[in-house]
Amino acid sequence: MEMRKFVCSIIVFWMISFPLSIVAQENTTDLKSQITSLKKDLNNLQHDFDQVRKGIDDILWFHRLGDIAYIDKAIITGPPPRIVKNPDATGANNPLKFQTYIFIPRNIGTDKKYPLIVLPHGGVHGDFTTYYTHIMRELLAQGYVVVAPEYRGSTGYGKSFYEKIDYGGLETEDAHASMKYVVENYDFVDKSRVGIIGWSHGGLISLMTAFDHPEDYQVIFAGVPVSDLISRMGYYDDEYRALYSADYHIGQTAKENTDEYRKRSPAWNAHRLQTPLLIHTNTNDDDVNVLEVEHLIKSLKAEGKKFEYEIFKDVAGGHSFDRIDNKQSKEIRLKIWKFLYNYLKPSVKFTSVKDMEKAAYFGHP
Repeated sequence: MEMRKFVCSIIVFWMISFPLSIVAQENTTDLKSQITSLKKDLNNLQHDFDQVRKGIDDILWFHRLGDIAYIDKAIITGPPPRIVKNPDATGANNPLKFQTYIFIPRNIGTDKKYPLIVLPHGGVHGDFTTYYTHIMRELLAQGYVVVAPEYRGSTGYGKSFYEKIDYGGLETEDAHASMKYVVENYDFVDKSRVGIIGWSHGGLISLMTAFDHPEDYQVIFAGVPVSDLISRMGYYDDEYRALYSADYHIGQTAKENTDEYRKRSPAWNAHRLQTPLLIHTNTNDDDVNVLEVEHLIKSLKAEGKKFEYEIFKDVAGGHSFDRIDNKQSKEIRLKIWKFLYNYLKPSVKFTSVKDMEKAAYFGHP
């Protein structure tokens, strides 16, 4: 009798608990699905936030440079995307549309010719922001026209454009297309006086663009340039590596396709340099480890290339050491402007930081 009661109790317990376990499993599955969906929605929403932020920063450009520059943002085209999900769709292989900033000094005369600076921004999925305000004021004060491409993969233009990223690949052709656009559309720009400069990822783009089109650039400045993607994948974490191995990007890790990462790295393309070059790096750089830039420098020397470089020792600012506003940072930037002057001959030559500050920050040399 007792055994029967025990068995009946087990059966009743099972009858009650089994449906509850099913409900719990269903609830857990449903919750996981909702979380996955929510993460996707938040990711998509982030692109909307980025576009709002970009719009606000664009307005700030006019407030911060409008007194000394005419500012425009043109829509131009670069090569078709490297990855096309549906190649048979109408227009799938059309050239990629992207935007580029154009800055023209207000005091120029259109009856003369002026040098051009191509300034690609840095960052994986970065964009050209008012972070560069003082650098821009210094360039404009010297008499440079500046074009700053928002090449494929830049942030602030929606998810689809973000996923067109091609680090060290077709983005260099976007930078080159922005240069060609200005030269072809502004008669007062001298196509024989074009320089390309950039920091970090922008330094990589500057190098690779001039490697590809040496006849179109008279000088390069590469500040703390990403130089070796293979070593970079080694000292960064999985989250960073995933930006490159994403299915809409390279689609493979450096281990899976070493040749592809080598092809996109300046240090492995040093033999292609034909343009006067200045390289700056900093031993306490917390983004582009100095070992990457040292690899580039050693590779250029091994190829017998003539170039200039300086390895700064633990300068304040780390990765941004020559882009911030410290006195030493300005002194280092003056070295850059003097180097560029030798090849581009802008209308104003800075001879001291005092000259630079007067021209850039107070509106007169």
